[in-house]
Amino acid sequence: QVQLVESGGGLVQAGGSLTLSCAASGSIFTINVMGWNRQAPGKQRELVAGITRGGNTNYADSVKDRFTISRDNAKNMVYLQMNSLKPGDTAAYYCAVGRTYTYNYWGQGTQVTVSS
Repeated sequence: QVQLVESGGGLVQAGGSLTLSCAASGSIFTINVMGWNRQAPGKQRELVAGITRGGNTNYADSVKDRFTISRDNAKNMVYLQMNSLKPGDTAAYYCAVGRTYTYNYWGQGTQVTVSS
């Protein structure tokens, strides 16, 4: 089992920035991919960004050039730096980890609200 604890969500004005953090614990040797997904009200959950243990990254087109994912393998942490936030980025953001992008474990989510 892997436990995930997210932090860093909140309310920000459009154009602002936030950094999300996620700490993983438990059977972390099973983890290759760490990532962030989000779900807005009435919409399906979608990939935001992911990163492999080796540092290869993957981003949704909607966040490229605005969001940056990073990880600290020694601390079992993954981060999402979000810049130039838009009201359309408003959603619950979920940390997820697994051997592949078919994630096995999910966090409880942290709310990000961007006001116009």
